[in-house]
Amino acid sequence: MTSSSDYTPPKIWTWDKENGGQFANINRPIAGPTHEKELPVGKHPLQLYSLGTPNGVKVTIMLEELLALGHSGAEYDAWLIKIGNGDQFGSGFVAVNPNSKIPALMDRSGEKPVRIFESGAILTYLAEKFGAFLPTDPARRAECFSWLFWQVGSAPYLGGGFGHFYAYAPTKIEYAINRFAMETKRQLDVLDRRLAESEYIAGDEFTIADMAIWPWYGGLVKGWMYGESAEFLQVQEYRNMQRWADLIGERPAVKRGRMVNRVSGEPSSQLHERHDAGDFETKTQDKLQAAG
Repeated sequence: MTSSSDYTPPKIWTWDKENGGQFANINRPIAGPTHEKELPVGKHPLQLYSLGTPNGVKVTIMLEELLALGHSGAEYDAWLIKIGNGDQFGSGFVAVNPNSKIPALMDRSGEKPVRIFESGAILTYLAEKFGAFLPTDPARRAECFSWLFWQVGSAPYLGGGFGHFYAYAPTKIEYAINRFAMETKRQLDVLDRRLAESEYIAGDEFTIADMAIWPWYGGLVKGWMYGESAEFLQVQEYRNMQRWADLIGERPAVKRGRMVNRVSGEPSSQLHERHDAGDFETKTQDKLQAAG
């Protein structure tokens, strides 16, 4: 390892707005709105405000899977929140999620609107509301929740840790990349060992645990995240993870969910906003024709 820098932390930290990082324009040490902006409201009871990041994809997968099961009450409007532009700091969004992170959901099906933020909380809320993708047997339910909360606690080491220092940090820091690469590979090994004995994460059925983990760790082993990180981390060695990632990725509802609020990749893979099931055909075709 190369020698460490000469940096010594000051006695009192101060905010350096010019840190040069990719997200410097939206990162700040205070909460609350930066501007007044009301959120749009569509025709369905469920209003999702999100972006097609791994955390956002968890919820759109869940909603599309619920619709595939025939739960018509899961129809939803998905509004695009451009976090690079600071949309998450608008007053309307902050009212739904005071933490200013996507995704955020409003359920207007009852007498009083209900707000739900944090992707794990949204998955649990929807699973309990519709009675799907969450086992009722106490032992199976506990297993599902254990893996759901594993993801909630582990993914920051992958995204904010490895992903940030490997792909986004303005300076490549050997210690930071090595530290978080080691932890990411440990997490992949945890999942790979589990999937050696189980078809799905929480057992023999597809649950919200799979929906939570797949966009992050499935995306990682399939090479969709952080440039050349798949080769760097040698993800092909996790054969059980590869099998599971392919299994989940072939589900039609998962394919649809991955498209919603997506703003990168091939035009045919992007559905910036979703207000009706027919949008998957009409709006993606409109983009393809515009690109041609």
